[in-house]
Amino acid sequence: MTRVVIAPDKFKGSLTAVEAADAIALGVRDALPEAEVVTCPVADGGEGTLDVLEAAGARIVRLTVRGPLDEQVKARYAVLNGTAYVESARACGIEFVEPSPETALAAHTWGVGELLMDALVHGAKRLVLTVGGTASTDGGAGMLGALGAGVLDAFGAPVGLGGGTLTRVASTELNPVRERLEGVPVAVATDVTNPLLGPSGAAAVFGPQKGAGPAEVALLDEALGRWAHALQVGGAPDVTRVPGAGAGGGVAAGAIAGLGATVESGFDLIAGLTGVDRALDGADLVITGEGSLDEQSLNGKAPAGIAARAKPRGVPLMAIAGRVRLDEAGLAQLGVVGISALIDHAPSFEHARTHAAELLRARAAELVRNWASR
Repeated sequence: MTRVVIAPDKFKGSLTAVEAADAIALGVRDALPEAEVVTCPVADGGEGTLDVLEAAGARIVRLTVRGPLDEQVKARYAVLNGTAYVESARACGIEFVEPSPETALAAHTWGVGELLMDALVHGAKRLVLTVGGTASTDGGAGMLGALGAGVLDAFGAPVGLGGGTLTRVASTELNPVRERLEGVPVAVATDVTNPLLGPSGAAAVFGPQKGAGPAEVALLDEALGRWAHALQVGGAPDVTRVPGAGAGGGVAAGAIAGLGATVESGFDLIAGLTGVDRALDGADLVITGEGSLDEQSLNGKAPAGIAARAKPRGVPLMAIAGRVRLDEAGLAQLGVVGISALIDHAPSFEHARTHAAELLRARAAELVRNWASR
C-alpha cells in the first residue's frame, strides 16, 4: 500500500496547518483511494504553532492579557507533557494593531509575560517561547516587566512600555524574575538568526513591517542597544552578538538575558512533537507546503525542514504553496519532484486566498496522479 505523509505549515491568512493538511489529504485520497495517508501538520515556531500543538494533543489554556497597545486581548497557550508553549503573537501579534510609526514605538510585550506567569503559577515544568509575528520591538522589556523585573531610567524610575521608551533605560532589576522562575528551564523557539542590533537586527529588518520608518528604525536600534547594556547592568550576559536574539522584535534577547533561555530551532522543536519523523520512515511520498514558497523557505521553514528529513530516507518530496517565488536552483535545493502554486490556478489572489482549501485539494490530487502514473 502506498504511504503518503502530509506535512504542511499554515497558509497565512487562509488556512491553519491543520486545515491545510486536511485539504491536501482529501486530494491524495481523490487520486489514490487505497493509499495510507498520514497527516503531520508542522510549524516553525511562528504564528500557528499552537494549532499544530493542539492537533498533537496539547491542552489549550485561554486567558485575557494586556495587548501590544494596552487594550485587553484574548490569548492562549498550550501545555503538553508539563511544558507550556507560549506563542508571543497571541499576546502582542501584528494583527492587534494598525501598523504606523506610532505603534512601532509604542507596542510592547507585557501580555507575553502574563502568559508566562500564568503557566508558571499553574505548575509548568518547562517554558517554550515562540517569537514570530509580533507588533513590538521592545526587546522583551514588557515581558520581563510583567514577570516582576525593574526596567529603570538613570534615576531608578520605570521607563514605561514600548520600544521607544528604551532610549531612557539605564538599568534592570532581574532578581524578581529569577525568583519566579525557580529554576524552570526556558527555550526560545525560532529559526531566525538575526542579531539584536545593526543592519540585520530587530529594528532594521522587522521594524518596517511593524510601521517603522527610517527615523523610527534608527531610534529603535539605539534603544535596543541601551536595553542590552541595561540588561548587563542587571547581571545578564551580553546578547548583542547572539544569533537569533533579534527575533520577535528582540523578545528573544529579553528571554535569553532575563530568563536564561536557550535558543532552539523552532521547526525541529515542534516537528519532534508531531510524529513526522516516525511517519516518514517507510513513506513513499511526502507533501509539504506553506503560503509563500520563497527564499525564506530555505532557511528553517517547513519545506526545508521536511526536505532535510525526506532526503536521507529517499522519500520523494512535493510542495504546494499559495505562491512560488523560488527559482529552479532554489527548488533543486529542496529536491522537490512536484510543485504547484494555488495562484496559478485561480483568477485572482483574493480567490486563491478564500478558496485555498478546495484549490489545495485539487492541486494535491493532480500532483499525486501525475506522480503515480510515472
